[in-house]
Amino acid sequence: MNKKVLMFGWEFPPHNSGGLGVACYGLSKAISKTGTKIIFVLPKKLKGIKSSFLKIVSPGTTYKTSYYFNSSIYPYATSSTSQKATSDFFKFADIKGNSLVEEVLRYASFGGEVAKKEKFDVIHAHDWLSFGAGLQAKKESGKPLVAHVHATEFDRGGGTGINPFVYRLERKGMEGADKVIAVSNFTKELIVKHYGISPEKVEVVHNGIDFTEKEELSENIHKVKEAGKKIVLFVGRLTLQKGPDYFIKAAKRICDFSEDIYFVISGSGDMEYQLIEEVARMGISDKVLFTGFLREKGLSEIYRTADLFVMPSVSEPFGITPLESLINGTPVLISNQSGVSEVITHALKVDFWDVDDMAGKILATLNYGSLSDCLVENGRKEAEKLTWDSAAEKCISIYNNV
Repeated sequence: MNKKVLMFGWEFPPHNSGGLGVACYGLSKAISKTGTKIIFVLPKKLKGIKSSFLKIVSPGTTYKTSYYFNSSIYPYATSSTSQKATSDFFKFADIKGNSLVEEVLRYASFGGEVAKKEKFDVIHAHDWLSFGAGLQAKKESGKPLVAHVHATEFDRGGGTGINPFVYRLERKGMEGADKVIAVSNFTKELIVKHYGISPEKVEVVHNGIDFTEKEELSENIHKVKEAGKKIVLFVGRLTLQKGPDYFIKAAKRICDFSEDIYFVISGSGDMEYQLIEEVARMGISDKVLFTGFLREKGLSEIYRTADLFVMPSVSEPFGITPLESLINGTPVLISNQSGVSEVITHALKVDFWDVDDMAGKILATLNYGSLSDCLVENGRKEAEKLTWDSAAEKCISIYNNV
């Protein structure tokens, strides 16, 4: 008998600010293909997402319901104010405010209201922003809760400390869940070590990727390639966690050796202006291009334009971007401190802090075509095995077990 899942997530494409929304999209689409019905609860009503979501998540079914809760908070925001500890995170049901904490508490209360109205078999909550809603839904319904950890506060902090409120809510969500899903063994180890969760309670479900046919490159992309320049690419949020500062340090090393290599940084975040100023201070502004946040065709084109993709993350629970790069035919250099390094062996790997090693491996890939070709051919084969359908099968098995 097919299950009905009450799923909580803070964002959903095309209105997403990072990989969390991409994962929710890919996973929920694949789960729905099994016949499982999904009620997806979002914290904000967004134009254009209703028909898109229902078309993708519930193909061929008559059950088409989505709830929206109007919030202005983004999933990667941080609280600038300290919050007092409380034994009950959800007692402020009627709070209406703009702070991160208040919005999370409002969403949690809303999760309980939805649970009173809907019939479902299991609750699936994505990341800490949704854990409160999942816990309230479990409290109201008595149904089992699966807490899906895409990143921990120890990842987001990049080694600079943690937000105590976020940590407490993460821990409370994982303790209250019947099962915890981690996106990698790397993340599972963090959960067991820092949150005290039994390893038997944590299941690893690696992320996947959607496959699309390659489009023809636009005229301006052809011009870049015809100029004979080499392009090294970074795609991700410009935050400490993603290591963009190490990327530009490696770029500086390389610019001392070559004038024909350009570095493209695609993304946005709180480090953007700091990075722009640092690039200027280093004297390599003419070699580094900031594109801002790219989506869909623009992102696919920049992947295919690049000669190498670099993910120098300080702490990366998984990392979908290397898979996207490989699918688009570009080799990858990834951090050892990442979950995706567990499943992609045909990639160059470095410790994020070892800038000299990073620069050396970038130059090696650009200078030796046979190395690049080998990484692409075999890496793509590995990436193609990491499907959302496979992840969905594991989630269905977890639903059945709980």
